[in-house]
Order: sequence, then structure tokens, then C-alpha cells
Amino acid sequence: MIEQIEILSLDLRYESYRLKSKHFEKALLASIIEHGIRDPLQGVDLGDGIRILLNGFKRYRCAKKLNINVVPYRSFGSDEPLGIIKLIRISNSKNLNILEQAKLIDELQTVHGMCNDDIAGLLEKSKSWVSVRSGILGEMSEYVMKRVFEGDFPVYSFMYTLRQFIRMNAIPKQDIDEFVKAVSGKGLSIRDIELLATGFFKGSYDFRQQIKKGKITWGLKRLKESASETTECTKAEQKMLRDLELVQGYMQRITYRVKDDRLGNDAFHAQATLLVKGILKIVDSFSKAVREFHDRCEQA
Repeated sequence: MIEQIEILSLDLRYESYRLKSKHFEKALLASIIEHGIRDPLQGVDLGDGIRILLNGFKRYRCAKKLNINVVPYRSFGSDEPLGIIKLIRISNSKNLNILEQAKLIDELQTVHGMCNDDIAGLLEKSKSWVSVRSGILGEMSEYVMKRVFEGDFPVYSFMYTLRQFIRMNAIPKQDIDEFVKAVSGKGLSIRDIELLATGFFKGSYDFRQQIKKGKITWGLKRLKESASETTECTKAEQKMLRDLELVQGYMQRITYRVKDDRLGNDAFHAQATLLVKGILKIVDSFSKAVREFHDRCEQA
């Protein structure tokens, strides 16, 4: 049941568990000015008028900016851990990011003493689903976690760029912190961050020092000039290199975007099904061809 409550009655202890997005929040603010708060905020009731907010922090901040003192609210009940479980379960329709899921699962484990088996059972998920999310936070330092959740560093760049360096190259967390500090809040594209990360972790000591000093524009220019210097390759080889770069970028992007719970429109599903069928028909032959090409390149 939806009720109208005083905004001051909401406990915000989980606000840092949810990702911020200045762009999305700006659009939401404009929508609320025109239409009001359409979807109720959600949380658990502790009694004595105290409510712990679990979902709706962007709406909360917009309401505060607009001096809205009463907001629509729906309760998940009075049990805090079960309220968290319910939020994760409905995240298929409410777009709870994998890092947000990881933070909430960590809360269930460390604060409420729940084990992976219990969490998996209540969520009706596999144990591996829970384990994957349990392990993600262990790969992040407190500093990186803060910048990601504040919206200063893209989630995608951590999940699919930095984690590769951490796992494959055993880069220390201190070095990851230094890179994130250098590029956060600069409005860089995911592609530029990936390019800078490659230069930072695989390039020269001098290049890394320049990036630490904040010479981001200089670094990007150097890297892009270096990438374009393919005079030793024929035109056919240059074209192949560009195609491989595009394929890698699109594969990473799609791997991330297929998990976006906002992709729920019936018309979208109908068209996506046809396209995915076409991809699945060639994926095996594509994988075989790429592996053979990789072996040939390594031998050369």
C-alpha cells in the first residue's frame, strides 16, 4: 500500500550503497517539476515513525531540492534484511546495478550474519550468482568504491577495464587508486578511460607520471597519435586492426548493456530476438576464426 509520509522521517543509512548519476538526476528533477513524484520511495519500517530508505534516493534528493516535504512511500515490512532481499529480488524491474547488489549482499553477510546459501535461497538465485557479487567488492579499494558510487568514475570502466588489469596483470590497488584519482570527474568517455588505462599500466614510467600530474589531454593526444602511426602496416592490415578494435569495443559494451534492466519493451525484445538469433548462428564460426587468427599471429 502506498502512503504519504514526511520526508524527514526517512533514515538514509543506505544512500552510499546506491550509485549516483548527475545526468540522470538532472533529468529526474525536470520530470518531477512537471509531473511530481510518480513512483513511491521504498524502505522498511522500524517503528516509532522511523523508516529506512532502500530505494528512491534520487527522488529523495530531488524532493529536498524542490522543498517537497511529503512523498509517496511503500513499505517492504519491518524486517531490515528481508527488506533488502525484496529490493534485490525486484531489481529486474527496478534497475539495481551489479555493484549495488554487491554492496547490499555484503551488508547481509557482514551486518546481518547471513551466509551465501541463505541469501541464494531467499533470492531464488544460484550460489555462484551470490559468490560473484560477494567477490567484486574485494577487488575494490575504499577510494575507488567511493568515486564509483559518487558517479565520478564509470561503473563500466571499473568492471570491464580496471578489473582486467587487476586480474591479468596483478596491478596493486594503490596503482589503481592513483589512476582513478587522475581521471575521475573529468567527463571522459569510456573509450578514453580505456586508452589511458592501457598507457598508464603498460606504458612508460614518464607517461604514468604525466598522467598523475593531471596532463590528461596531453596523454590522450600522445596515445591517439601513437595508435594512428601504423605506417609499417598495409592498408588492408590497418583496416583489419580498426575492425578488431571495433569488435572488441562492441563486445565489451554489449556484455555490459545486456544486463540493463531497463531493456524491457516488447517491441525491443521482438527486434533483439531476431538480431541475437543471427549473431548466435555465426558466433561459433567467428570464435573459431578468431582463435586461428590469434594462433597465427602469435606464431609470427
